[in-house]
Amino acid sequence: MSRVRRLSVRMVFVALSGLAAACSSGSEKKKTTSTKAAPAITDHVLTRRGGAFNHQWAMNTLWEDGLAEVATYAAERVVYGETRTFEYTIITVKEEFNAQYNVKTDDYQRKDVFPVMKVNEFCAIPTENYPYHYLTSLFFRRDQPTMLHKMTTSSQEWCGNTFKAITDEGLHYNQSYNSYWDSQGAGRRQLRREALFEDALPYVLRTMRFERKPSFTVPIYELQQTTQAKVPELYKALVITEDAQPNDTAEPAWRVTVSLQEQKQNVYWFAKRYPNLLLRQTTWDGRTLLLKQVRRYAYWPKPSPPTDTTAAGGRPQA
Repeated sequence: MSRVRRLSVRMVFVALSGLAAACSSGSEKKKTTSTKAAPAITDHVLTRRGGAFNHQWAMNTLWEDGLAEVATYAAERVVYGETRTFEYTIITVKEEFNAQYNVKTDDYQRKDVFPVMKVNEFCAIPTENYPYHYLTSLFFRRDQPTMLHKMTTSSQEWCGNTFKAITDEGLHYNQSYNSYWDSQGAGRRQLRREALFEDALPYVLRTMRFERKPSFTVPIYELQQTTQAKVPELYKALVITEDAQPNDTAEPAWRVTVSLQEQKQNVYWFAKRYPNLLLRQTTWDGRTLLLKQVRRYAYWPKPSPPTDTTAAGGRPQA
């Protein structure tokens, strides 16, 4: 990034952060004066209709074909102080949930079924000691692409495994966790609602109204696809949208800069044509993605036809 662009980003970051702080202090003051009624939904950048995000983005008939979008990336991430290269897969697909179990339903005749968009993020990272495996599953109600409905994320490596789950409880997010790290262990905590998660940005940001080149501040929780379950840091991030340079990507793209802090900047490139696929990503901590391939197909196994489970004589086969 040029010196002029860095100065511009810094000036906008300071200005919008100050404005957000002023609005935040006012809302907190209002909250302390009324403790009886539950807080109402405010005019927030994530929920504002007709604002920076297109809340009908996932309603496109593309997602009705019964197939999943499977995008494979050439990826890098720093592990043990060295840059590791591997493949990263992001799967995006429409599913039907039921409210009772809050998972994909097997019975589509239920009365409590509702549509969600599932985003799976998977990778296996080799190192000279042992491999790291990560799988993060994010779910969004189909007509609410900015508000996380549910997230689970887990890591497995030779030192142990860690699992974290986040669910929308209406007034806040509830996070439960189980970690092998000392001083963490197992527990629960509440997290702020009307905030983004860094893990969700490859999906949430692609639902923006790019042609308006929106710039705004928004709370973002730090990456949860890690081996630890510490209290997540909440950034007051600045998002800036602009046209990407022609040589940045293989096709016309939008460039979205997310400044978590002044020295922590992530950059995402999204295709200009729908469905605005993530083409490239760089982050302040050395995580990179570069699209290699995208396919639409049913990656899940199809049910096998019934087979005779008995051998001659009527005895079950081993």
